[in-house]
Amino acid sequence: MAIPYSVSRFFLPSNAVRQIYFTVASPDEVTAATAQIKWVLQSRHRPESVYNVENLTPLVNLAEKTANILTVVLLLIAAVVLLVSGIGIMNIMLATVSARIREIGIRRAFGATKREIRFQFLSEAVLIALVGGVLGIIIGLAIPFSVRYFTAYRIPISGLSAIIAIGVSSLVGILFGTLPAIRASQLDPVESLRYE
Repeated sequence: MAIPYSVSRFFLPSNAVRQIYFTVASPDEVTAATAQIKWVLQSRHRPESVYNVENLTPLVNLAEKTANILTVVLLLIAAVVLLVSGIGIMNIMLATVSARIREIGIRRAFGATKREIRFQFLSEAVLIALVGGVLGIIIGLAIPFSVRYFTAYRIPISGLSAIIAIGVSSLVGILFGTLPAIRASQLDPVESLRYE
């Protein structure tokens, strides 16, 4: 990574050099290079000359800290959104189980096992979560493509983020769909058939 350096000399005539920029191959060399540049300038010019040698390491560190803080804030927002959406999926599935008690009883009477009932409701929860995840991916990709189409800006797009979104959506569906699926599988077949 190249780090620019600004070297300024004060009280110069209008045709004099006011700034010189230097780069180094590695960020580890920044401090040593800054000291060497200052030493070279002071050793090759008059003692009364005043030079200011600066590097951009503090700005780079500040930018890294800001990026880390933004990443943590966005992760917290995403966690809250996933929690709320997961609770919503769980409530929908619990309502679905309550509305389909008689159907569950009929399926159990025809020989469906608890595992099959559990899989049915768990797969429905995962499907709901995946539909939400796919819609989120479509909206998330539409924004950068729209910006690219209507402006000169190029927002980077990562295919890995879409794969992670699908995985997280599936995980949310599994985690929050497990309780309704277990509840559906534990219903008594006889009581379910009598349910009105």
